[in-house]
Amino acid sequence: MSRHIALIRRDPLTFLTDTWRTFGDVVQFPIPKPPSYLISSSEAVRAVLVTEGRNYTKATLQYRALSLVTGEGLLTAEGESWRVQRPLVQPAFHHSSVERMAAHVVSASDSLITRWGALPDGAVVDVDGEMMRMALEVVGHSLFGSDLSGDADRLAKATLEALDVVVARARVPITPPAWLPTPANRQLARAVNTLDEAVAGLIARHRDRSNDAGQTPDMLNMLLDARDDAGRELSTRQIRDQMVTFIVAGHETVASALSWAWALLAQHPEAADAIAAEANSVFGDREPLAADFVRLPWTKAVFDETLRLYPPAWLITRTSIDGATLAGREIHPNSLHIISPWIVHRHPDAWRDPGEFKPERFLEKDAPVRSAFFPFGAGVRLCIGRDFAYVEGVLALARIASRLRLSALPGQKLPRPMPLVTIRPEGGLHLRVGKR
Repeated sequence: MSRHIALIRRDPLTFLTDTWRTFGDVVQFPIPKPPSYLISSSEAVRAVLVTEGRNYTKATLQYRALSLVTGEGLLTAEGESWRVQRPLVQPAFHHSSVERMAAHVVSASDSLITRWGALPDGAVVDVDGEMMRMALEVVGHSLFGSDLSGDADRLAKATLEALDVVVARARVPITPPAWLPTPANRQLARAVNTLDEAVAGLIARHRDRSNDAGQTPDMLNMLLDARDDAGRELSTRQIRDQMVTFIVAGHETVASALSWAWALLAQHPEAADAIAAEANSVFGDREPLAADFVRLPWTKAVFDETLRLYPPAWLITRTSIDGATLAGREIHPNSLHIISPWIVHRHPDAWRDPGEFKPERFLEKDAPVRSAFFPFGAGVRLCIGRDFAYVEGVLALARIASRLRLSALPGQKLPRPMPLVTIRPEGGLHLRVGKR
């Protein structure tokens, strides 16, 4: 058992991939409690997440670790708590909200284009860091009606430091209690305090302008106005948990996907040229709109292929309530199910040339097997921000690629994937930038 834990801590992607290749699509780990399985069959994944989803909960070590940062927000909530929360925040992701968000994506992209465009041709830029800052800016304006750009570096640093501790706790079955002042717990406390201070400031500013005419109906307004079945306002803690959840999940995942998209495009410049040509034919010199999303099929295919190869949420866990049969194998009740999109997205039973970057596969008539592609989860716990993420990712790629060219350094290969809460490029992503 200790050997497996050491391997998981050191290189979980390789460990899980080797386990799947050696033992097949449903593997029970030699761990006594809880019974733990790696599920890599697309049909079995669909059963766990969709068709038999009521038999599975998020009551797992991984989500408990994440809740030390997000509290009982929508991502980690279970049962009645989740059923109450979902309709409270759902309106913030309706079509009209996506349209408003698109304008913020364009604004943030244009700011980035201006900064990078002022650099000498061939200057090296920190793409990964810039994607984090840009995604935070979009979240701030879209969900909270506030400009987070001045706090972007501080919030990005706090997010990464908090999630670093979450990852460490999620990979071992026994950890010190969160109240014990270990170095890791102190790091977590500092990071969470930074996020809490930012949230408190956002709430205070919103309340100060609560009587302003023409306020945008963003998520924070909805949370402040929300009432439960008894007519009570949400508590400060409930509002805080939702806000931290969407600050963390709302920028970390999209930033990761965009970073990997630029990494792949730097290795495949012809694909970037095709994005630029498509963007110029669709919106040219005018500002892109949310409605342009459906007119950018190649750009979306590139984004989808990025999500397939480097799914930000590379690990999904569930706990079964009752026993089940998956891929012909009997599964114990109260067992841990580990699902890795990293593996299923590369499964040769579902994908031709699974290790290769081929965006055109998403344009072919024979669409990928639905249950073999789930970058935003599936079933009732499908990510509420999926449409936001798609519009943000596709419009940002199209806008930036139409104005700038990001190129690999001489001899540069794809970065090594670093599986934290999301998959990050190890050492960041540094590329050369130049005007088109």
